[in-house]
Amino acid sequence: MANEEKKKALEAAIAKLEKDFGKGTVMKLGDPKAQVAVETIPTGSLSLDLALGLGGVPRGRVVEVYGPESSGKTTVTLHMIAEVQKRGGIAGFIDAEHALDPVYAKNIGVDIDELYISQPDSGDQALEIAETMVRSGAMDIIVVDSVAALVPKQEIEGDMGDSHVGLQARLMSQALRKLTPVISKSNCVVIFINQLREKVGVMFGNPETTTGGRALKFYASIRMDVRRVETLKQSGDMVGNRTRVKIVKNKIAPPFKEAEFDIMFGQGISREGDILDLAVDCKLVSKSGAWFAYNGDKIGQGRENAKTYLKEHPDVMKELEDKIREHYSIAADTPLEDKNVKPMPKDGGKKGRKSSKSEAKKAEKKEEFDEDADIDDAAPLKDADSAEDADDDV
Repeated sequence: MANEEKKKALEAAIAKLEKDFGKGTVMKLGDPKAQVAVETIPTGSLSLDLALGLGGVPRGRVVEVYGPESSGKTTVTLHMIAEVQKRGGIAGFIDAEHALDPVYAKNIGVDIDELYISQPDSGDQALEIAETMVRSGAMDIIVVDSVAALVPKQEIEGDMGDSHVGLQARLMSQALRKLTPVISKSNCVVIFINQLREKVGVMFGNPETTTGGRALKFYASIRMDVRRVETLKQSGDMVGNRTRVKIVKNKIAPPFKEAEFDIMFGQGISREGDILDLAVDCKLVSKSGAWFAYNGDKIGQGRENAKTYLKEHPDVMKELEDKIREHYSIAADTPLEDKNVKPMPKDGGKKGRKSSKSEAKKAEKKEEFDEDADIDDAAPLKDADSAEDADDDV
């Protein structure tokens, strides 16, 4: 009898919550409506898709890409943008570093005519722009380049020698607290590019750290460490870099996997080189000395000649790619599904909406406050927060 009363009380509570905040506010984890399959966006490198575990970066999540200078961080994210656009998606690029090269982006495959770009004046403005674009419900991917360039407004308005301890960490902590639930509801992937710094006085262990405090490390579902491992040469000329990406954090698949691929200067990731390496690993392409052979036919002497053969024979490259995907049980490329997500206003509840009853209650409460009181849940980002937050985030 007691269990029956508990059940009725719980059902009444859930009914009230759904009436106030919308249907689906509270669900059982076993309910089919609560079990949403993780959709992914390909990265443009098949080996990196395999290292990530599900065939790409997950939608509705925060991703961090970091590494040393000129290691290929922006190139990797531009390839993701190109893959989204190929599938009919909408992409945005927040260029806080003011360093995006449109010619290089076009060579990689980005449709620059359809790419939404913003070059904000401050970190506060950049994160406000990101939040507004995500709330629109129309974006599929947004790249922020980079966290290190997100300068707080207070620091910009101050003098050069002023000390601003913890301002950027506080800004990132507050922004991610607000952004993460909105990103999840909109099914948009937000990628933060980050730079490396070194801790002072570290004698043992890795002295490297990323900028912007610890908040991004916690909120990111995937963290990728991008490193240049060697320089590629042809006839004495440097033509590209061999790049290694390590998945140092992964919440959707096993972490710590690695991927290696070529980034050619002016062209981006070498797709044919990537597929050739994977085909050799899967024993689809045999290697005897310097010769590469497929189905008993020699396709080139040396890796560069084999890459050229695949570039000139796209049908063979497509056949190899399909076999590699089948070998690793990775689904073939498919168009992005229509999210059908409505814009989420800043006072939103479930999907950005609240019931009329809830709005009426809010209006009644508002009358009790002074006209200038700010009761909006999603107020613009502040330049300052509590001192305790600064200490926790640095």
